[in-house]
Amino acid sequence: MSAVEDSPVRVHLELRSFAADLELPLGTDVLRTHEPEPVAHVYEAVQRALSAPIGGPALSSLCRKALETSAPEPPAVVVVVSDSTRPVPYAGEGGILKPLLEELFSAGIGPQWITLLVASGTHRVMTEQEIWDLFDPAIREAGVRVRCHDAADRGSQVLVGRTLGGADVTLNREYVEAHLRILTGLVEPHLMAGVSGGRKSICPGLVGVQSVRDFHGAKTLMNPKATDLLLDGNPCHALALEIAGMAPPDIILNVTTRQDGKVAGVFAGDMERAHLAAFDHVRDFAGIRLVRRYDVVIAHGGFVGVNHYQAEKAAAVAAKAVRDGGYVVIAADTTDPDPVGTSSYRRLLRLLAEVGPEAFLTAIQADDWQFAHDQWGAQVWAQLLTRVPRDHIYYFSPQTSPDDYPTLACVYPPPWSGLLEGCGAGESVASFVAAAVGRACAASEAETGAPATIAYLADGPHGIPFLPDRPGDSG
Repeated sequence: MSAVEDSPVRVHLELRSFAADLELPLGTDVLRTHEPEPVAHVYEAVQRALSAPIGGPALSSLCRKALETSAPEPPAVVVVVSDSTRPVPYAGEGGILKPLLEELFSAGIGPQWITLLVASGTHRVMTEQEIWDLFDPAIREAGVRVRCHDAADRGSQVLVGRTLGGADVTLNREYVEAHLRILTGLVEPHLMAGVSGGRKSICPGLVGVQSVRDFHGAKTLMNPKATDLLLDGNPCHALALEIAGMAPPDIILNVTTRQDGKVAGVFAGDMERAHLAAFDHVRDFAGIRLVRRYDVVIAHGGFVGVNHYQAEKAAAVAAKAVRDGGYVVIAADTTDPDPVGTSSYRRLLRLLAEVGPEAFLTAIQADDWQFAHDQWGAQVWAQLLTRVPRDHIYYFSPQTSPDDYPTLACVYPPPWSGLLEGCGAGESVASFVAAAVGRACAASEAETGAPATIAYLADGPHGIPFLPDRPGDSG
């Protein structure tokens, strides 16, 4: 927590497509995670992790088994990768994909036998070029194939089982039928499943739309243990494990990262044991212990907030730090082709605005409610709105058109949009934050009769505030 200074608090915000220098009021508490040391040589660290994995055989042994099992035909090898909403370090000097593929090549696996399968879950299907853009050019030149999972394409899926709750589970056919299955990903805080990575590459990464009904179901997400940095008793985590266990990977390669994107830890091996080791690591540095809740909380969408749907993650962490009836300011860099989200998400936002958060939450938990794609995103906003009034939420992204503000009626459309015309993205965000915080502070002080307490969540959705004595808070 920052000390109170004699001048405004200045912070630098850097997102996917722009940077902004923010000036915050005197006395603002800047809340940050603590940064672990980066891995000095990622390439060698990945090689070591794959040679001596946690709770399972080395990758070289798995390759030999795949070659024997598939003979006389070559083996089908699927390497599951994350989509563009997850900042997994696949490329560059600290990239994890090149050393993984070279380990496969050295073990006798031909590049033409390998498919890089994007675990897009219920997100939009990425184009082939968008997939290649995630990796170094050398990956494409090596001769591997790329595919993107399509949760809506029932023909590309196969039934693998039924959950204890009675839901049929379909998974990507190419993954299920592979001779060697490898998951890759990033373990970072996740607002519903505790953390990402591990089992989430399969559920929701590779499942059919209806198979996420329980994982993203309204009743599941109302459970206070379906929250960041908590696995024990978390129903989302438990269901993801159950579904992933129906077609488990042979090995996973997961990493944790710092806020600057550098790799902080490399974990390979058994899906559960290696993932738990990564979870222990990220839990150690990603939590932000609070001593109070604040009148005004400023957050941003980070690298994951590529549209309003993904910016729910900023809303979720802000909700942990703001007092009941307080004020929330959110800036996002919505670089996705649609800065709001899917048509289903837009429809649900309109319903939320029409009926209000309490009625919305009641409706989606009813037995006769027809489960809808992306309803969990609208649910996160609705849960925030039960504690923070609609006109106490200030949301802005430079890419959002004013034409979209009616759709975003569950959040407060900035009346100062004219002030921002002609500004660059970073300048417009800085102007928005200054104006929104000023209005929020004045309104809070008028209500309480005391100067507003202000917090800036410097790490956006990647740093998780918690009050240890509050039920449902993680820590």
